[in-house]
Amino acid sequence: MPLWRRGWILLLTALLPLALSGCMLSASPEDLYALPQLPEEYKSLSAQLSEALSAGAEYAAPQAGGNLPPVQMKDLDGDGVDEVLAFFRVNSEDRPLKIYIFRVQGDDYVQAALIDGAGTSFHSVRYEDMDGDGAQEIVVSWRVSAEVQALSVYSVKNLEPVQLMTSSYARYEVVDMDGDGDLELVVVRSDETESGLSLADYYDWDSGKSMLQLQSTARLSASVATIQWMQAGALQEGERAVFITARDAGADETSRAITDILACRQSELANIVLSSDTGFTTQIARFLNLPPGDVNGDGATEVPRPAELPTEPGEDPCWKIYWYCYTADGADSAQAITYHNLTDSWYLLIPEQWDGRFTVRQTNVSSAVHATTFYSVRGRSPGEELLTIYTLTGADRETQASKSGRALLRRRTDTVYAISYSAGYDEWSYAVDRSVVEESFKPIEKRWSMGEN
Repeated sequence: MPLWRRGWILLLTALLPLALSGCMLSASPEDLYALPQLPEEYKSLSAQLSEALSAGAEYAAPQAGGNLPPVQMKDLDGDGVDEVLAFFRVNSEDRPLKIYIFRVQGDDYVQAALIDGAGTSFHSVRYEDMDGDGAQEIVVSWRVSAEVQALSVYSVKNLEPVQLMTSSYARYEVVDMDGDGDLELVVVRSDETESGLSLADYYDWDSGKSMLQLQSTARLSASVATIQWMQAGALQEGERAVFITARDAGADETSRAITDILACRQSELANIVLSSDTGFTTQIARFLNLPPGDVNGDGATEVPRPAELPTEPGEDPCWKIYWYCYTADGADSAQAITYHNLTDSWYLLIPEQWDGRFTVRQTNVSSAVHATTFYSVRGRSPGEELLTIYTLTGADRETQASKSGRALLRRRTDTVYAISYSAGYDEWSYAVDRSVVEESFKPIEKRWSMGEN
């Protein structure tokens, strides 16, 4: 879709409410003459949107996710021509939320379909070709009330909406769980029969791909209110899985990360880390605000498990992170060790021979110069200094990075990372080549959650 077309749609969306409210009635002839003229094909669309607004509708843009404008363009039927979707709310109607779908007919846009729903607002909308036929399904999240959200999926083949499924939900993920090439749906909701727990429903296509049917349900280990992340990922052999991480308070008031892992077993959804003895996940660790991820680049998703590093009495604790991947039967194996500096947005993959033989101290030399120093370990205390990683954010960051003894690690828009080695680093029994250390340094890419699922 050419950018200029999207630009006209955005302009049209912005100008219509102003025109209808009378805000443009006081404009001078010169001002009106200067307003951009809509291309012919958009005049009919403008008229239809104006008619809806004049009749009492108001724009109701989705509130979260990657598709936020109240008027959007998307090729729904796969013919190479974008349709226009307009999101409205008509408060006087029983089903006030409306999605108008317009298609091109000759030189005009005409209304092709209408999807409506109950609720107060659209939470999100997502477009996915779930059955591989080239047409997009529309995944709509409706906010029914302050406490309740509903999820619906629509087929729009031939621009004729058909509801494929609907359910109350707290989180969801669209993912090919069974590896058949089609996308299925995993929906997390509260367990109405047991307070404080939640369930994951698995929706798969029926044999004719005409509906998404509830195939099975798996039990989760925490309430929906405590879920921090729900994300699609991969098991050790490449099988698709969904990782759900909740944050809960332990007996000692320490925050715990509670991780459930969902995979498909013989067409049934299974929580592969659920203990048959306790009915609870076996994957419980200290919560350090680290979601699962592929930290070592092997394609599998690893789950973090922190372990405290040696410190002097009274010092704030620092943590090394063991990362575990999983087989389809829930067996775990350690794949990597890292030290994460979340404040300064970087991590270091720790060489295996360092494990148990290093610790870390953080020092803020100034607001613009942060230093993280790695030490050898003597008993349970820091020993000899090994190396220091600098996070430099001041106007003089390039000068700071080029100081004697420092080597550049990475540059980012407003940050420079550098490293220096102590005189004794190369004599340390567990030292690795400096190039290995520097290649193991990774900036953390900020993940902007749009709250879509």
